[in-house]
Amino acid sequence: MRNQKFHCSKSSFISFFIASLTLSSSSFLNICLASESEVEDEHQFSYKEESGKGPKNWGKINPNWKICGTGKLQSPIDIIDHGVEILPSLGKLKRDYQPAPAIAKNRGHDVMISWEGGDAGTITINGTDYKLLQTHWHSPSEHKIKGARYDAEMHLVHESSNGVIAVVGILFKYGAPDPFLSKVLLLGHIKPLDPEDEKELGIINPGQLKFGTRKYYRYIGSLTVPPCTEGIVWTIFEKVRTVSRKQIRALKEAVHDGFEENARPIQNLNGRPIGLYTPTLL
Repeated sequence: MRNQKFHCSKSSFISFFIASLTLSSSSFLNICLASESEVEDEHQFSYKEESGKGPKNWGKINPNWKICGTGKLQSPIDIIDHGVEILPSLGKLKRDYQPAPAIAKNRGHDVMISWEGGDAGTITINGTDYKLLQTHWHSPSEHKIKGARYDAEMHLVHESSNGVIAVVGILFKYGAPDPFLSKVLLLGHIKPLDPEDEKELGIINPGQLKFGTRKYYRYIGSLTVPPCTEGIVWTIFEKVRTVSRKQIRALKEAVHDGFEENARPIQNLNGRPIGLYTPTLL
């Protein structure tokens, strides 16, 4: 991903959100840019406040992370009814994922599966294609729905040709194993993976990832780890899927001590609109 500076006022964000119902995301670039990747060195931050490097202090640790403390479009959020507007015009999220070579990497603060070169396919939002780059997991979930925090959350990170980031979030509760995570775990490359190490997984088909529903929430937010870059197009699916305790335990055992729970606290909505796409109203 490119490392670009980002500036986007609240008013320009709202203008974009309204315009995005009818315009392609290239119009967004006239308002604000977001294409700064998550920090890879987890030694620089923590999720434990008592360490002095917890979420409340992220904006003070590094000058490039200032927006973690001052930003008005931060993620994650609690998606509550009175902040949601039903918008059938958002349309079904179109995806065209393809099997492609994948790599597993233990980033210390999470486990990531990445597909190089954009060969794993795309999602399409407002006529703009976003190439799938990687997926990773948080436990417990980062986003809440109506005040409920779930047991885990998967993020699928995409990027457009213009450098705009779009993240799809899938929430999980304990229950039956998740088929996609089962496949990765069966390859034996998560639990034994050393921090900072990478393992080739062979061909992994992201099309095996199940969204579970066509209903989703859409809002503009930020990365949920430093540098907390804003301008991220978030899509959170309404249906909560299931994951087994054994699967989450494997992810927790893989990361560094102190990152077993790697969910950023809920951020202030600051009046941002949230759209809900539901096909039942079409």
